[in-house]
Amino acid sequence: MLLKNGYLREFLSDCAKNNYGRSQDNAEQSKTAIGSPWMTINMIFERNKVNGVTFSAAKKRKISVTHGKRIGEATEDDITFTKEDADGLLLPHNNALVISINILDFKIKRVLVDPGSTTNIIQWGVLKQAKLTANIIPVTKLLAGFNLTSIIIRGENLLPTHAEGVAKTTLFEVVDSDMGYNVILGRTWIHEMKDVTSTYHQLLKFLTPKGVKQIRGGQPTTRKMNAVTISSSKGKETSK
Repeated sequence: MLLKNGYLREFLSDCAKNNYGRSQDNAEQSKTAIGSPWMTINMIFERNKVNGVTFSAAKKRKISVTHGKRIGEATEDDITFTKEDADGLLLPHNNALVISINILDFKIKRVLVDPGSTTNIIQWGVLKQAKLTANIIPVTKLLAGFNLTSIIIRGENLLPTHAEGVAKTTLFEVVDSDMGYNVILGRTWIHEMKDVTSTYHQLLKFLTPKGVKQIRGGQPTTRKMNAVTISSSKGKETSK
């Protein structure tokens, strides 16, 4: 365990560092694996408030991002989005980029990639289902503007994320709130991965030693979540 061996503690907040020692005795040991997940987590709550989370505006234009040469590198890699990347999508759309990603040994669905979020967020219910609640580092922090309100987190958790063979140790804020996603990946993860996102193309692309890899968003899932939210909103208006 990296924290136990003294690594990665600089990523924790000051309060989390103080509380980490007290949580060691009760922490559950989890095996990190890059291989196939042994469990898939779909949804851990019923109600959805998709519109309560900040979405990034879709950009309906070709995007070309060039990563310049570094000393010792022989080639220059390009990340591009073309009209062919939008093949198979229902257009026009204003859908957020929602993907699936592996965290530890679990495949987590309904993961929002949100460049508008400054933090990475994971639902307490996801950790409970994965039996990882004992690994939460107790810390009190206020997330302002989350879900259109302010919310106090239940703690922090360092978890390995795996995306197309690329592993990163990611700090998550743990919340127990009614939102439409299991996980929100914010700018800290996006920048660490050097991801380039396109909500219009429903794609996430990033560089790896083996070239450019990509993760496609689940547009049908996103549209279904929006439909549930609209239906729920209409039901509330009718009951008033």
